[in-house]
Order: sequence, then C-alpha cells, then structure tokens
Amino acid sequence: MSRFSRLLAACALTAGILHSSGSSFAANACGHSPAHEAFNVQALKSELMVTALSCSAQDKYNSFVAKFRGNLLEEEKKLNTYFRATYGRNAQRQHDDYITQLANVQSEKGLSAGTIFCMQRVPMFDEVNALSSAADLAAYTDAKDITQPASFETCAAPASTKGKRPVRRATRTAKK
Repeated sequence: MSRFSRLLAACALTAGILHSSGSSFAANACGHSPAHEAFNVQALKSELMVTALSCSAQDKYNSFVAKFRGNLLEEEKKLNTYFRATYGRNAQRQHDDYITQLANVQSEKGLSAGTIFCMQRVPMFDEVNALSSAADLAAYTDAKDITQPASFETCAAPASTKGKRPVRRATRTAKK
C-alpha cells in the first residue's frame, strides 16, 4: 500500500469517526426537554380522543384522563410555556392551531385506515391503563409512533452562565 493510499485511508477513517461521533453528539446535544415530552403526551391524548370518538370508546378515554389528570395538566402547562416562549403574543393562537392540526392529522389517519383503525388503536387504552406513573407515560409516548402535524424545535434554551455581563443592544432614538 502506497504512502498516499495509507494517508487517504487514515483520513477517511478519521472523517468517519468524527462524523459518527458528531451525529451522536447532535442527537444528544438537545437531550430530553420538557417541551418534547409535553408534545408527545399531547399527541397521545389527542390520538386516544380521536380513537374514543371514532370507535365508541369514550369510557376508556375518560378512564385514561382520570388516571393521568395531574400529569396531563402538568404537560399542558409545559406546552403553554413553550408556546409563550416561542410565539409571544401569538402563543394562544399558535397553540390552538397546533391542537386543531393535531386532531385533523390523526382523524385523517384514522379515515385512511378504514375499519382496521379501531382494531389497531383501541388496544392502546389497555396499554396506557397498564401504566402506573407519569414516567411510564412519558416512556410510552417516546416509544409509540404517534402522528404529529409538524416538527417543533423542543430543545431547552442553554443555561445562562453566572458572571457574564449581559449584551447591550443598541436602541434607536426617535428623530425630532
């Protein structure tokens, strides 16, 4: 093997290692943010509601809500925080749009599945009923492939470092 070939192979190997470690770093750089979990739980709640309405399983849905009421309220607070931080004054409108789009996408998925939809989705009620904690519910939502209408950036903002001086922003003064 020539010197050039060995150098080329070493560069390719190094690039491969850097690429694979960089992509795993990128996947872990965000971590597991509160908003990510909140979006997952909201999607599950919506999918179960669509299932309940489509498959006459309202009692099962009501049992789910009663069992996880506290957790569902906490996740709703996290979603509200996310939308306020992301959209400011438009937060409520954006949040409402998300909820509407979520239900629409999941309803369309149910309609396209036809009669098999209920056979596929109603067992989810038994699965969530077997869960015993908010942590179990979060893990369940991570494991399930639940339809979302869009992708949202849910990484938490980086923590501020103490001792750093705030950046001053230039302000415009009104002309007289």
